[in-house]
Formats: sequence, C-alpha cells, structure tokens
Amino acid sequence: MSAQIPIIATGRVSENAKRTLDIVKKFVEERCIPADPVFAAQIDQDGADRWDHHPQVIDDLKTEAKKLGLWNMFLAKGHYKESPGFTNLEYGLMAEQLGKSRVASEAVNCAAPDTGNMEVLAKYGNDAQKKQWLQPLLDGHIRSAFLMTEPDVASSDATNIQLSMKKEGNDYILNGQKWWSSGAGDPRCKIYIVMGKSDPGNKDPYKQQSVILVPADTPGIKIERMLSVYGYDDAPHGHGHITFKNVRVPASNMVLGPGRGFEIIQGRLGPGRIHHAMRSIGAAEKALEWMLMRINDPKKTPFGKQLKEHGVILEWVAKSRIEIDAARLVVLNAAIKIDELGAKGALKEIAEAKVLVPQMALTVIDRAVQSFGGAGVCQDTPLANMWAQIRTLRLADGPDEVHLQQMGRNENKRGQEVTANILKQAEITKQMLAQYNVSLRHIGPKAKL
Repeated sequence: MSAQIPIIATGRVSENAKRTLDIVKKFVEERCIPADPVFAAQIDQDGADRWDHHPQVIDDLKTEAKKLGLWNMFLAKGHYKESPGFTNLEYGLMAEQLGKSRVASEAVNCAAPDTGNMEVLAKYGNDAQKKQWLQPLLDGHIRSAFLMTEPDVASSDATNIQLSMKKEGNDYILNGQKWWSSGAGDPRCKIYIVMGKSDPGNKDPYKQQSVILVPADTPGIKIERMLSVYGYDDAPHGHGHITFKNVRVPASNMVLGPGRGFEIIQGRLGPGRIHHAMRSIGAAEKALEWMLMRINDPKKTPFGKQLKEHGVILEWVAKSRIEIDAARLVVLNAAIKIDELGAKGALKEIAEAKVLVPQMALTVIDRAVQSFGGAGVCQDTPLANMWAQIRTLRLADGPDEVHLQQMGRNENKRGQEVTANILKQAEITKQMLAQYNVSLRHIGPKAKL
C-alpha cells in the first residue's frame, strides 16, 4: 500500500507511517473484511436481543490490532500529547483502508463517534475528566455518543439547539431531547457528550450553548427508540432518540466552561470530516473492486457478451477510477492543510472534501450496484449497506448545503477583485489593438471589448 501513496504526498509520509500503512492494509484485507459477515452473524445469533451484546469477533480483532501496534492512530501528531505519532495526512491514508470494512475502524479504536469524542476530551477536558472518561476510551474499554441534533428544530443551524441546561447549585439540570445519537445503543456506551443551551439570554447567539459530559446511566435519561438508516438499524451501535427529564449533572462535568459549546464542536468536527472522507474513499475503492469482479464473471453474459465487453461498463470503470483518485487528492490536501495550519486554517479545504467525497462514493457505489442488478440491492453484497451508510454523510457534520453556502459566500468575495482584473486586461487589450492597428471585427460582435 505504501507504494501506492500519491506522489504529491510521499515526501510528507514518514517511514514509520509507511510501514504502519502496509500493516493496516494487510490487517484489513486478511482479518477485518473476512470478519464483516461474522460480525453480522453474531449480532443475530440465536435470536438474542440485538442491543444487549456486542459481537465477540470485535474483541478478538482488537486484541490482534493491539499486538500489531494498530491503536488510536487518529490522534494527530503535534496536536495531542496522547498521539501515537502520525499526522492527519498519514492517518488519512490509513483511514482509507479502514473504510473498506465495517469492523476495521472499531478494531483499531478509531471508530466514530469515539474518535471525535476522544479529541474533545484530549483537547478541552480537564485532568479529572480525562482520567474518568478519556483514558477508558483510549484503552477501548468503553464507548461513547455525541448528542447534538434535535428532532423539533433545524439542527443544521446549531444556534437552534433547544435542550435546556439550567444551573442549580453545583449541578446543571437538563431537559429536552436529542436524536441521531449514534452509538447510544451499544451496551458499552458509558458517556454522552451533550450540547445544550445554558445561556439563552446571551446577546451573542454563539455563546448560548455549552457542552457537558453526561454518564449514560444518569437518572432521567430515556432512550425512546433506535432510528434506522434506510431500514438498517446498525445494531448494536445504533442511532438513539433520547429524552432528558430533569437530568442532574455536576457542574464539574462542563467541558471548557459555560458558553464554549460552539468552539468545542467546531474543533471536534474539522478532523472528523476528513476521517469520514478518507473512509468513504476506501468504500468507493471496495465498490469498484466488487464491480470489477462482477464484470469479469464469465457466467454473466447479457446479449452474448461478458459485461466487460460492453462499452458503457468500461466507461463506468474508467470514470470511477478518475473520480476516486481526484477525490483522494482533495482530501489529502485538506489533511496537509490541517497539519500545517490547524482545522481553523483549513476550513475551505475541509468543506471541499466533506461535500465532494460522499457524492463521489455514492456515484461509484451506485455503478457497482447497477452492474450487479438485483443482487446489488440485497444482502448478498455489501453494496446496499455501503450506500446507505455513505448517504448519511451528506447530512452528518452539517448538510452539504450549509458548507456550499459558506464556500459560495467566501468565493464570491473575490467578485470585485476579479471584475477589476478582467476590465484592466480588457483595457490593455484595447491599447495593444491600437498599437498593432488591428480590430476584433473578424471575431464576432459578442467577443468585442
């Protein structure tokens, strides 16, 4: 795998990272991908409740991963003291491999939402919070959930968040509801990172929110239901619809301080969007592999020819290759920018990757589905589930439209500058036409300056 690193990035990848990348690829290809069906089978085994246990294969893979030194690679070098020493670029290349398997990210303790939650605790948590929650997460002993989105408001605008956090003595009292609380179904999920409104009267709408740590077993919390994604329940991980009724949490559980919620979530979401994007590239690569297998199947001969002999199919393959490779460069560019300037200095590049990559992956997966026909939309291939999972990324961490609107506004700021430059160039052209005693009459009226 290290030999396939894009040439523009090879000089930024350490020898240790290259060796690790090769180990990651081998682990994913030989252990994790074969374990994906085992994971699904163990969830459904013997009619057991899908939400009261997690598959043993996960723990066994975790043990293997630790022995291989594949653990917590996502914590970026230079940003976290707990980092194993890889840059965002280097981990991004590894995350692509992890994206080819359902179980791989969790097997190496690099699964969402734990990665973002660990980053929050590592970056903003105090010593007591790190000891109680960060260390068990780093060790893979517990899991976590991030609770931000709410059902009754447009959560794409986080200023709309309504869950109430009222100070009462040394506690905060929480009332409200959250949904799409990913990870809340897992019996190992012990801590919720919750965003709520602690100061609704603040004139600054970006200082009304706070983030607080809420143990999952706190009285007053109720998981109302588990939401499905295009019919998939994602057990035992799940996506919970959760209500809070007079939930009392110590004020010491507040992260960073009251009113710092926006600062925290922006710091959390930047690198996470890159992780999602690189995993999506891995999923697209896997879809292309399945499509190649299908079109080379000698048993599949519509109209007397193998699928690979039909021109449109080879066009799909070529377009998929181009689109995957191009998207990868966009993501790696964003990762490099984060490494050099931090997430705040790479907002444009992160947004570009966040919008582009899931759309690319969905297109490639859809081609693979089409090549399989009916088999592509059922459980006989991983393609249908892959499509469902990737489709959510156009909504997760902010819908595409929010990022596009912001990028559009920022790009449009160049309007006056580029207009002035074009007019200046036109004036120079007029002067040069006069100098050479020529006109534009032969070009046509629309081209005249």
